[in-house]
Amino acid sequence: MSKKALYLLGIAVTIILGTFLYAKFCCDCCSKIPADDTPNTAEATVEEPNFVPFVLNGPGIEYQTNDNLKFLKNSARLIMPVSDSLTIGIEKLKAFLTADLKQKVTITGYATSDETNSTSFENLALARANDIRNFFVSSGLSENQFDIKGEIVTNWKSHADTLLGPAAYAFADAAASPSADEWTSLKEKINGDPLILHFGTNKSSETLSDLEKQKVSDIAKYTEHVKEAVVLIVGYSDNVGNRDANIVLGQKRAEFSKNYLTKKGIDPARIETQSKGPDEPIGDNNTADGKASNRRTVITIK
Repeated sequence: MSKKALYLLGIAVTIILGTFLYAKFCCDCCSKIPADDTPNTAEATVEEPNFVPFVLNGPGIEYQTNDNLKFLKNSARLIMPVSDSLTIGIEKLKAFLTADLKQKVTITGYATSDETNSTSFENLALARANDIRNFFVSSGLSENQFDIKGEIVTNWKSHADTLLGPAAYAFADAAASPSADEWTSLKEKINGDPLILHFGTNKSSETLSDLEKQKVSDIAKYTEHVKEAVVLIVGYSDNVGNRDANIVLGQKRAEFSKNYLTKKGIDPARIETQSKGPDEPIGDNNTADGKASNRRTVITIK
């Protein structure tokens, strides 16, 4: 074979081999897109709105706004002033309750378990419900149409140190109100295990246990619903000193207890006070413990 023929054959083989290799390797790379094993992190994330709506939803009333009443953490005082949208809702509530004086609303206040209660209420949640009720009353609503409850929860939506709308409103059917028998049962409960406040020698104190606070709440609830009810507070003392002076001391203790109940919303005109001084002791006046048990006030419903 001539040198020229070999040269041409070499060129042809090179072209054929190059075409084969290109088709084998380069085209396969261009035509195949490798699967992406990386998780898709671009999916849309739905963020929870940073508000708690103010909702009034009952038979004959329906109102909602994204704004709400607010409280600072550890505080039972409403942050003032409130927004215009809340003022509109309160006016609607006022018109609704005025049109049906038998309608009742239960305000449930909320507080988180890590908050500190520095109020005289048994918990911060109840104190918040009471402050909301007072705000409604100051806006022209009737106090008699509100009940309050408190509930401690693990957490609540907040912004910085501000809790957003920690309250709910339940509208009770007037027909479902407690019967007379139920109020009689409550009175029997109050008088069967009466609220007894104990005092140090010549001293008085507003420090109450949770059980005593609950008894105060029961008395307030009963007097709120039974309009003819009268609260009776009887003051006592031990037998140390002059009897007449102890009668005066017992009366002072009864008046102190009356002032305490008045702060809890009980009409002072419906509270009667008496003193029996050292009479009717329940403990042995010959012992320190017996004397301590005799320095007391007993609070019942007449």
